[in-house]
Amino acid sequence: MPILTADYTSIDYETMSKAIGLKPKHMPMLIESFLEESVPTLEALDKAITAKDLSSIASYAHSIKGTAGNLRFNEIYEMAKEMERSAKENNGSFEYNAYLQAIKAAVATISL
Repeated sequence: MPILTADYTSIDYETMSKAIGLKPKHMPMLIESFLEESVPTLEALDKAITAKDLSSIASYAHSIKGTAGNLRFNEIYEMAKEMERSAKENNGSFEYNAYLQAIKAAVATISL
């Protein structure tokens, strides 16, 4: 799967909340929580990539995949899924850092 470009600058709380099954008023709180929690997770993922710790890469990518998927940040979900799968397959030649940078760029477009 290629690296995806994502732009979440114009989030539609109404559509997102319907997909998740919550009220639109709850979306800013959930997104804020995602943004706060993603910082240490992405930092840890970066360190795991540098250390070539495939088990940790899979774990951190799984965490990102889950929360991104729940909020319907589909491009982040897909990239994290690909990272997790590759790490679980012990694929040492996968472009983990390129995917990490793409995920970070996508997260950076999310605003409240």
